[in-house]
This record gives sequence, structure tokens and C-alpha cells, in this order.
Amino acid sequence: MVNKIKKRFVAGAVCPKCKAQDSIMLYFENNVEKIECVHCDYHESQVDKKVSSASKGSTGVIGVFKPE
Repeated sequence: MVNKIKKRFVAGAVCPKCKAQDSIMLYFENNVEKIECVHCDYHESQVDKKVSSASKGSTGVIGVFKPE
């Protein structure tokens, strides 16, 4: 079975790369919001806020192992 992805155009949106108006479409793929331009190869992904906040750290260290 093929999983259909519902794509929607964003009215009035301008592509940051080619500057074409009304060419940006928005869709979700694996719970990731994606936008894509139909005129050029521009695309961008945005993950859920929970994921991006969990992956950002001030030190960049995931954890410290301290053997006893």
C-alpha cells in the first residue's frame, strides 16, 4: 500500500531561493514539516519543537560517565 502525502500550497509565499511567488508547498513526512518550491530545487525541513529543544545543549555534551 502506498502512503499518500497531502501537499498544500502556501498562498502568497515567496521562495527564498528563486523569489517565485505562490510556488511553496507544505507537507508532513514522518512527522516532520517540510516545504518545497515547485520552480527550483529549494527545500527545507523543520522538526517538532520537542525534538529540537532536546537536541540543543549549552555544552554539547550528552552525558558524562563516571565509574565508581
